[in-house]
Amino acid sequence: MPDNARKNALMILNRLNSEQETLDNLVENVVMADRRDRALFNALVYGVLRWRAKLDWIIAHFSKTPPDKIDPQILNILRLGLFQILYLDRVPDSAAVNTAVEMAKPIAAIWTVRFVNGLLRNAIRHHKDVVYPDIDKNPIAALSVNKSFPEWLIRRWVERFGVEETETLCDAMNAVAPLTLRVNTLKTNREALITAVRDDVENAEITPYSPTGIFCHNLKKPISEMTAFENGWFQVQDEAAQLAVYLLDPRPGEKILDACAGLGGKTGTIAQLMNDHGMIAASDKDARKLSRLDAEMTRLGISIVKTSVRDLEKTPSLTEQFDRVLLDAPCSGLGVMRRNPDIKWAISKKNIKRYAQKQQVLLENAAGLVRAGGCLMYAVCSMESEETEAVMREFLNRHHEFKIKTDYPEIVRPFVNEPGYFRTFPHLHGTDGFFAVCLQKQN
Repeated sequence: MPDNARKNALMILNRLNSEQETLDNLVENVVMADRRDRALFNALVYGVLRWRAKLDWIIAHFSKTPPDKIDPQILNILRLGLFQILYLDRVPDSAAVNTAVEMAKPIAAIWTVRFVNGLLRNAIRHHKDVVYPDIDKNPIAALSVNKSFPEWLIRRWVERFGVEETETLCDAMNAVAPLTLRVNTLKTNREALITAVRDDVENAEITPYSPTGIFCHNLKKPISEMTAFENGWFQVQDEAAQLAVYLLDPRPGEKILDACAGLGGKTGTIAQLMNDHGMIAASDKDARKLSRLDAEMTRLGISIVKTSVRDLEKTPSLTEQFDRVLLDAPCSGLGVMRRNPDIKWAISKKNIKRYAQKQQVLLENAAGLVRAGGCLMYAVCSMESEETEAVMREFLNRHHEFKIKTDYPEIVRPFVNEPGYFRTFPHLHGTDGFFAVCLQKQN
């Protein structure tokens, strides 16, 4: 019978096809006691999503039925089996085929089960004979298949970066990102944190850019079971997100609004830079996220955060104004595909346009919450122009009272371009793709 790792991986892939849930939320709710099973489960889910287009190309080679005509559950079983055959050296090919067949039996007719068995065994023998698109003749199709990204996204990247840099960007997006922690400087320092987690990970090292970050490789236990986590010594946060908060430049004693606070990653960073002195209003339209944010601030020993449920897409009910407002806006998330490969297949060009429209509304409503002389910071984990420069141009054309800041702290200046935009890229900096800009409201 197929084991729990494979059955759970299939369940997640099937639910991603049919539900509007994110991969993070689905994976978080899967409980697996055995650490090796959990590692295989993660490898299968993230690996299939990362390499889905290439897997489908190979399936199309061996199947008379095109992948988009195959039953979605059977297609996911084929993807899981093929991924193990091609990418997991420690899994015997026979185990990959047999478990795929067993997963197909309860949901498919006998001829479909035979189809699964035959296709995977044929792939074992002949997968090296598969012909892929030629990068010289058709670079868009070649990169789309070989690097496993949707063609529409490859096309826009090639137009922007060229073929060679797009290939490098794809490789960076397909690399498994390290677990990145931000030390809670209210309780400890980076050196002490590295010492504290040394028994929980195979390797821990300092980040090259953020002064409070560390990379952790190959965890030996879940994060929530680490003593340093229980003691509130760190939050999980990519290096780009850590750095971006320095643009906001929060000061002790100020009144700050985190307008789309979510689970509180940047809220915690702001509180640290304020030395837990002042006031942070953390709002979000999701009460469940704010409940978790409250618990997170307690774990970190942060006392200055006040949460409130508010939907910033609607006219703000707040009458007060703030020294600084952070708008970490909902976005396509195309800058974090190395951590969330499901985004490759969930986002379309239409989604990007809808996000850009929403971002304009959020910016419009956030603008009135900034006091004269105060700052409004806009941030998205996207590299796409519609959500970044275009949003800024449109906003600044309407709001001449806001000007882009240029006197950023020294730590972020290497990432700021001529207009004053903070940008990071996976293939250039080894971080998530991130965009941020800080605007000052004129007196």
